[in-house]
Amino acid sequence: MKQKLRDLVVRLYSHRVEGRLDPAQVPKHIGVILDGNRRWARAAGGTTEQGHRAGAERIQELLGWCAETDVEVVTLWLLSTDNLDRPEEELTLLLGIIEDTVRDLAADGRWRVHHVGTPDLLPGRTQRVLKEAEAVAGDRDGILVNVAVGYGGRQEIADAVRSLLAERAERGETLADLAEKLEVEDIAEHLYTRGQPDPDLVIRTSGEQRLSGFMLWQSAHSEYYFCEVFWPAFRKVDFLRALRDYAARHRRYGG
Repeated sequence: MKQKLRDLVVRLYSHRVEGRLDPAQVPKHIGVILDGNRRWARAAGGTTEQGHRAGAERIQELLGWCAETDVEVVTLWLLSTDNLDRPEEELTLLLGIIEDTVRDLAADGRWRVHHVGTPDLLPGRTQRVLKEAEAVAGDRDGILVNVAVGYGGRQEIADAVRSLLAERAERGETLADLAEKLEVEDIAEHLYTRGQPDPDLVIRTSGEQRLSGFMLWQSAHSEYYFCEVFWPAFRKVDFLRALRDYAARHRRYGG
């Protein structure tokens, strides 16, 4: 009975917060660092696998909330380059859950899917799943979902510079030519998210208050929201609080 009462109060509070959101103040691109799966599992007496699967199940809910509030782009950090150094057994398990998640996103029918990260760092099977998801769901209407797998902010900038150098070399330009004319926009055009708006809001769960290299280039002007709850326990009310906090800052600094 107490749990039902608490759930009712949370729903009523969520409805109240949502009703007060100004659609003009909603971020168009949200980046999410989905942190805390293993700690949630330990606290609940479960296994690492249960934590990661519970976190994966929360993703569709998040995208549904984003669709309700007219968010256009969502970037989900599912696996960092640092995570690739985890023990083989755990990494294999995590990659399998990520592959299932990406397949589900592509099969859902509501989302577009785009991989951000360095494919060559991933196993061949994971690369194939990501390519197939992009092929199936890349041209749809609806929210663009960037799945950051094998992603690191420093690696992204290094890859962008490498791509830029290769492109200009093909044109016959020298390093001296490039150095003389190089602009910020030249590098931005070679990022994994080229052509997309930069994130307006970055959310990190689990109470950690750092970016850990997430979208280093793109988040230069982003607002950050650090949420105490672990990712598998992230609720709609937590999401709405992040939007409310963003809107308050946007009004304060936007003019």
